[in-house]
Amino acid sequence: MGQGPQIDRRALLAAGAALGLAPALPALAADQDARVRALLKQMTLDEKIGQTHQPAGGRQKALNSKIDATALDLVRKGGVGSYLHVAGAAFLRELQRTAVEESRLKIPLLFAIDVVHGFRTLYPVPLAMAATFDPEIVRATARMAAVETAVSGLHWTFAPMVDIARDPRWGRIVEGAGEDPYLGSVMAAAQVRGFQGQGLNAKDSILACAKHFGAYGAAAGGRDYDSAELSDRTLNEVYLPPFHAAAKAGAGTMMTAFNDLNGEPTTANAALVRGVLKTQWTWPGLVVSDWNAILELINHGVAETPVQAAALALKAGVDMDMASGVYAAHLKTAIAQDPSLLPLLDQAVARILTAKMRLGLFDDPYRFGDPEREKTIFVGPEHRAIAREAARKAVVLLKNDGGLLPIAPTTRKIAVIGALATDSLSQLGSWKARGQVGDVAPLLPALQATAPAGTEIVHVAGASPRSDDESGVPAAVAAAKAADLVLLMVGEDFDHSGESRSRSDLSLPGAQETLARAVLATGKPVVVLLPSGRPLVAPEVLEKAPAVLATWFLGVEAGPALADILFGKAAPGGRLPVGFPRATGQSPTYYAHVPTGRPADPDLAKDTVRYHDVDIGPLFPFGHGLSYAAFAYSDLALDRDSIAPTGAVKVSLTLANTGAVEADEVVQLYVRDPVAGVARPVKELRGFHRLTLKPGERRRVTFTLAAAQLAIWSPGGWRIEAGKVEVMVGSSSADIRLRGAFAIAAPGKGRDPAAAILTPVSVV
Repeated sequence: MGQGPQIDRRALLAAGAALGLAPALPALAADQDARVRALLKQMTLDEKIGQTHQPAGGRQKALNSKIDATALDLVRKGGVGSYLHVAGAAFLRELQRTAVEESRLKIPLLFAIDVVHGFRTLYPVPLAMAATFDPEIVRATARMAAVETAVSGLHWTFAPMVDIARDPRWGRIVEGAGEDPYLGSVMAAAQVRGFQGQGLNAKDSILACAKHFGAYGAAAGGRDYDSAELSDRTLNEVYLPPFHAAAKAGAGTMMTAFNDLNGEPTTANAALVRGVLKTQWTWPGLVVSDWNAILELINHGVAETPVQAAALALKAGVDMDMASGVYAAHLKTAIAQDPSLLPLLDQAVARILTAKMRLGLFDDPYRFGDPEREKTIFVGPEHRAIAREAARKAVVLLKNDGGLLPIAPTTRKIAVIGALATDSLSQLGSWKARGQVGDVAPLLPALQATAPAGTEIVHVAGASPRSDDESGVPAAVAAAKAADLVLLMVGEDFDHSGESRSRSDLSLPGAQETLARAVLATGKPVVVLLPSGRPLVAPEVLEKAPAVLATWFLGVEAGPALADILFGKAAPGGRLPVGFPRATGQSPTYYAHVPTGRPADPDLAKDTVRYHDVDIGPLFPFGHGLSYAAFAYSDLALDRDSIAPTGAVKVSLTLANTGAVEADEVVQLYVRDPVAGVARPVKELRGFHRLTLKPGERRRVTFTLAAAQLAIWSPGGWRIEAGKVEVMVGSSSADIRLRGAFAIAAPGKGRDPAAAILTPVSVV
């Protein structure tokens, strides 16, 4: 084995500060840092390695089930630093007591679990939360989740997942914010602020974990765990910005990705983890591997033995080993073979102890967990109210031909068709944590409670996404023919998206396509409700149905939220965080593509960059979403024609609600560098704001756009080029209402990833 890199932490902090990359995660106070260093000096090699060991304390469906006498004895010996798959205030208090009262050094344990979109109160899945285009509701739901998590005795969530995903075949697209790095950066920062609250030593704050560093979402063919082949520019401009935003928001931990990047598995990628994350960004938090990922370095073919795998991961900068046990079993041997690994182990252990110190666990190891509060706070009224607001905001109105929605009060008989209409389990989505199906407020009772008196609502399953059985279709057709309006709920169930749920075919699963065609053939007015964890491909259904709502998986308040939207108690205002392709084979297709020498042309006689068997572009583009109101954009103004590379321009416009109802609009700011040293995307999101306007109301919206947000990644870092910049403002990436331009007067250098710089917005 080669010599491990020797890292001078103080020198790195100084270098990072010079680059403007000083970490947002606060440094320990001098006395706390001294305590960590003193404790490290007391530790034996076995105790140090024990801190890097994170075994599973149970299974996802049987938390705590592996905490037996043998496990407790290992805790007493200092052989464990953290447990995952554990929960429960009383149980974890006793487990913590074993660590801090019966071990030699009395080091507290870290308790962790995947709280991806709620702990017991589940709110919409992350892709749906991104569709809100509202960082404040995203922060609020993460805060709600942190409260329930901390009350249950847990310190750490493996969220947010901030991987950019441009290929909807990838099942884990449901866990992130979609295709755009700017939107992803905003949502990453909002979730970190929600989980970690006012500070890690504050009440009900838990450690956030930005994952999966750094290009997991770029897996080839959308196949989970597969390789990613990326240019250095694409990595830095598209896939890393949300991680940088999470770091600047103070994320306490990050997790490495399963897959390899350009042939180097991230868990062994020293240039990426130790080089970029820890050195260039000077981020001081804790890095944990993904489940079993260190052992899987052998499968990747970069290690022959577990000893070699342990050495590679430690050299890369992975501080804690999740679930594989490789550090615990083999790191001592690796250090004996290569003593230069020992200072790297000390660095890893120092980061782990520092995380525990930041949480206040050395001063009060029992500050998390409250058995009495645990009995009353789960799925409480305040948490349900937040979940309902989030669910309403996440719904995207894709079509509304003829103003079919909201449902007219004169509608007397509504047929609700589709097995998913009564599938409350699917509304919980993937990664349910402690969520219970009985907590879900279902759709049918909510429709009945919200509909005008005398409205008859009937339900027929018709077909299921889990079966090809078409025997229920005739009954569904009969119900549709007898109704005034049909609510056709077809899409995925929860198990069609998520980890290891990649799909080669994004069409409606089971017999739902047959069901949808038959119902649409009745000629009755049909509203399609489309639950899913990803974009789906059903062009015949989506183009023929007059009204379509993307409803995702909306959590415990799914039913009431949908009823509010359908009957007009709330207007839909969500926007697509990822485009919906016309065909699976069109994937990946994303709005921020680079122009080619032969742009796509509708004329098939021309040789252009398009498929011959499908129309150009997605069926529904990024940022798309309709409303029950109409909005007028006017009076675009830029406060200056030219700015310095260190300067900024204010982009202002007037937005007016010209409709008859109060509703939300999402104003979106896009930019383009039309002539640059390298080809630039046709447009890039650099700002957005969701606001509510009453009928006739007008507001002035101003974005403050910095020249650094146009920076281009180059081998020498972030380069700001002089020249013209085009500004576009509109209601989606394809619905641009206003255009302008300014110039950057001279070249310069940027410091942070351009897409990770968040744009201030003011509204008057």
